[in-house]
Amino acid sequence: MDRDDPAYKGQRDYTRPFLAVYDAWVLGVAARWIWRCPTPRLVEGYRQRIRDRHLDVGPGTGYFIEKSGLPKGSRVTLVDPNRSVLAHASKRLRGYDVTPVEADVLKPLPVDGPFDSAALHLVIHCLPGPLSRKAAAVADVAAVLAPDGVLFGASVLGMSGPQTRLSRRVLSVFNRQGGFDNLDDTEDGLRDILAASFEQVELEIVGSVAIFAATAPRLETAR
Repeated sequence: MDRDDPAYKGQRDYTRPFLAVYDAWVLGVAARWIWRCPTPRLVEGYRQRIRDRHLDVGPGTGYFIEKSGLPKGSRVTLVDPNRSVLAHASKRLRGYDVTPVEADVLKPLPVDGPFDSAALHLVIHCLPGPLSRKAAAVADVAAVLAPDGVLFGASVLGMSGPQTRLSRRVLSVFNRQGGFDNLDDTEDGLRDILAASFEQVELEIVGSVAIFAATAPRLETAR
């Protein structure tokens, strides 16, 4: 990704050294003690909703797909603008039929759909804001889902969400550094951008995290 791209800061830290400690730090320490949404709760969303012909946008280390219970050999397409992420996750998920695609979800996706399920998991809070701009990511995923497909995922809410003193401090640091751009992300705002592309939206708040699922993609969604 070009360094001048607004989305660059949200993915630049995903280097090979960081990916080596990602599970322990982000999914271990941060999920439980900062955002108060333990990783097993996030895995549950994958286990409930992932299907064959799955699209995973921002797959991280591939941890959640590996823990999802998806049968080996299932078709999985990984989308990320960062080659290190694609290489790391593809290696971890080598028991699946993996197709890695280097692309930015804020632009129309160069993938072969339709997909039965898709995940925007721990991604939206990293995209350049405001939420009205992030709506393009939801619309781009909706455009490649099957009519009965499901989009699911989770995102850390901004300062108006149910934050603690610690999580507010961490939010401020991450937003100044550029890894997050979510200070103004709200529960209602997230629901609105999901509803713009899907007829049915479920959203649950666990700690500082909004866990969501959306079905029945709208046939025509304005980007």
